[in-house]
Amino acid sequence: MKIILPLKQHVGAPCKPIVNTGEEVERGQLIAIPQGLGANIHASVYGTVDTITEEFITIIPAQEQPEGYVKIKETDNKLKAIEEAGIVGAGGAGFPTHVKLNVDLKDGYVIVNGAECEPILAHNLKIMEESPESLVRGVKYIKEITNASKGYIAVKAKYKKAVKSLKKACAIEKDIEVKFLPDIYPSGDERVIVRELLGIELEPGKLPLEAGAVVQNVETIKHIVNAIELRKPYITKDTTVAGRVQDGKKGKVFLDVPLGEPVGKYIELCGGFVKPYGEITLGGPFTGSAGSEDAPITKTLGGILVSMPFPQETRKMGILACECGAQEERLKEIAKAMGAEVVAEEKCKRMVEVNGRYRCDKPGECPGQAEKILNMKKKGIQVLLTGTCGD
Repeated sequence: MKIILPLKQHVGAPCKPIVNTGEEVERGQLIAIPQGLGANIHASVYGTVDTITEEFITIIPAQEQPEGYVKIKETDNKLKAIEEAGIVGAGGAGFPTHVKLNVDLKDGYVIVNGAECEPILAHNLKIMEESPESLVRGVKYIKEITNASKGYIAVKAKYKKAVKSLKKACAIEKDIEVKFLPDIYPSGDERVIVRELLGIELEPGKLPLEAGAVVQNVETIKHIVNAIELRKPYITKDTTVAGRVQDGKKGKVFLDVPLGEPVGKYIELCGGFVKPYGEITLGGPFTGSAGSEDAPITKTLGGILVSMPFPQETRKMGILACECGAQEERLKEIAKAMGAEVVAEEKCKRMVEVNGRYRCDKPGECPGQAEKILNMKKKGIQVLLTGTCGD
């Protein structure tokens, strides 16, 4: 088994390798650095560098894997510790966390995104249930870094065990409290969180900063705490395996998986595939994409989902793209796997173009799509493929 570490596991440009082929590396050792916007990449195992390309570094793991790791540079500057650790948003696009938190939020808010928004995924839920005190400490660190005055942990009320644990951990904290999100998709969207918790409707393309807030995913908080308290770099990932696997049809959580390991290893740890099976989806059901057993665990990979075989569809198909869920590229990918002919395409009526990218003007509130579907019926569609938000 080889460890594959992509040089782009974040928003920004690929990192630049600072190791050489044949070099022995230690777990936690810095092996690639950003070129502009980006985040440090560290070796996730002890081993030997096998290959270096423009896209990735591969490492052959040593037979012996001690528990320890190379710690990041010692510093009293918490933001610097986050930067050194190479932390990025663990639940989304992978925006570098040290950049996101380099703000002054005087009288503002730190919000923990505990929506566990994508169906089936459960690793953030496990952290909230079992390690709520570490989340509270993480909120305190971010409040200190950003000068915010208030902290909220946003969670769905249906997660009763997590709510109970979080409320207990927040009981003695006068400036940190649990807030509830609606049980809809995508309640984990930053604009939905700001709307529900602060009552502020952000325009498409606007960030929570416009409302005096920063939002961080639960697992990202975990990595922040590890960097500050343990000087641990971002070298492991939490993920959920589910679907057509022997042991984990409803979702099996794996914590602290070494980055770069193949997703197939964790399918095997769930007892292997249940046959017949279809696509291996990397990510969540709404926003994931097709992958393979050889694909590596990355800083942003939250789900490994094995689907049923796609039904084969001979009728003419229309696709309806949704900014909150599946967009054109993903829908076309699924349509191709179904053997369908796509004869018409539309976007949800809520999608508006902002700076060259389409965004939803009111995420979580699907307006109904009769007009769009009628337009596609005129073009000959017999079946519709879509992935939209809602309850």
